[in-house]
Formats: sequence, structure tokens, C-alpha cells
Amino acid sequence: MAKTKTKTKVYFWLKFDKKFFDNLFIKRLKSVNGGYAMTVIYIRLMLESLETDCILYYEGYFESLFQELALKLDVSEDDINMTMSYFTKCGLIQIDTDGNAKFPQAEALLEQETNWAQYKRKGRKVGQIPTNLDNVQRVSNQCPTEKEIEKEIELEKEVEVEEEEKTTTTTAPIFSQEFINLYNSFEQESGRPLSAIQQQELGYMLDEFNADLIYEALKEAVNQGKVNFAYIKAILARWKQDNLLTVDLVRNSKANRNKKAEEETLTSSLPPLPF
Repeated sequence: MAKTKTKTKVYFWLKFDKKFFDNLFIKRLKSVNGGYAMTVIYIRLMLESLETDCILYYEGYFESLFQELALKLDVSEDDINMTMSYFTKCGLIQIDTDGNAKFPQAEALLEQETNWAQYKRKGRKVGQIPTNLDNVQRVSNQCPTEKEIEKEIELEKEVEVEEEEKTTTTTAPIFSQEFINLYNSFEQESGRPLSAIQQQELGYMLDEFNADLIYEALKEAVNQGKVNFAYIKAILARWKQDNLLTVDLVRNSKANRNKKAEEETLTSSLPPLPF
């Protein structure tokens, strides 16, 4: 019986310690009205940026990134404006010419691991349980519960699949030609190699959309001067919502919109009738 292929999951988190709250810019907020809320919003913004290389991209749905972030975090625009302005002045948020926000501190605090690494780490932790009474039988409350056994079996299955994939791969993972072609296109348009996270995002895109449609979204992003994954994903999501799942449907829809816009422009430019 063929085994179901399990995707390798990647978990991201920020590793805080006492030094974070000892930072002068963070400590200063204790004496500022609304400073606690600004600290919480700043941490939430860093968490939001983890899956996109510690950058929050302006997707162009509203007049500014600040408005988009206020909606995403469900906070007021005033709170976002104060938080972004303060941490930008401190150098902890960097806004580029396209309106995207980079979080250097998130890069420094970022930790990540795969589900396989997580499983091994937990296994090592369990193996480090101190036991001075090696000859004494363990008490019954140390026996695993049914839920723990089920979780262990699930992890074992994932590990087994990943181990099998490792044994069948001698040097590097085998990518499809579609993935390679898209990777080269993204690299050429962005001017830099894709990060590991971006490669993973590209793989997820190919699971949901065909390669031609993704390339069409990339060209649309290039035309708009916004070559970033967040914007491209937003384009694909909009096309999916409008049920435009082929390149022909996308182009026909765009042609119809352009034609309608031209007709409206022509109608508005005609002189009024003399009656």
C-alpha cells in the first residue's frame, strides 16, 4: 500500500529574553501614554512578518500600509500610526520606497525548525528526565495517556515518511520543471535568489494554482512595480474569488474591463446635446 506523502512543516517563533524589555526604546514606552499598547502592537507586527522574511508588504488595497495593518490586526489606525512612527524613528522598523516595512529586530529574534527537528528535540527532552532510582519500577502516572500515544503514532508516521524521503534522495531534493522555471522567473524579476521561506511559498502556490497562472500574476506584479510574494498571492486570491483560474479567462476579463473603461471615457468626453 502506497504511503501518503507528508509535507515538511516549518514552525516560526520569536525568542524573547529579558534584554528585549531592557531595550531603551522599549523601556521608554513605559512612561508614554499608550506605550503598553504600542509595545504589544509592535510584537504582533513582528509576528505577522515572520512568514515573509520579516517584511510586511504593502499590498495596495488601501491608501497606505498603515491602513492595511490596522485592518489586519483589528486595531485603530491611530494606534498603528503611533506605533509605526515611533519604532521607525528608533530604527526598529524600516520603510522602503515601495511602502513595505522591514523588522530588523525580528530577524535577530527569529527561531525556526521543521516538524522533524521538533520531534527529535522533544525526544531528547524526554530522554533527559532525571531518574535516580533506576532499579525501581516507575509509578503508573508516568505511563502515556491514550491521547499521547495517538500523538506519538502520528509523529512516528511523519518521521517515517520523511526518513523514507531522505533515503531516496541522495544529494538534493528533486523539483519539478514548473517549479524551476517559476523560481528562475521570480529570481530574474526580483534580482535576488529566493529565500527558503519564499521557496516554500512558491511550492504552496503550485499546489493550488497552475504554473501559467502564477507566472501571469508575477507579470501583473511587475507591471505594478510590486514584485513581492504578498502582492502576488493577493492577485491569485482575487482571481480565484472571481473564478478566473486560467490565463485566458484572466486576460479576457482584463480586456473587457479596459474596453468598458474606454467606452466610459469616450462617453464622458462627448459634448452635451443642445436640448
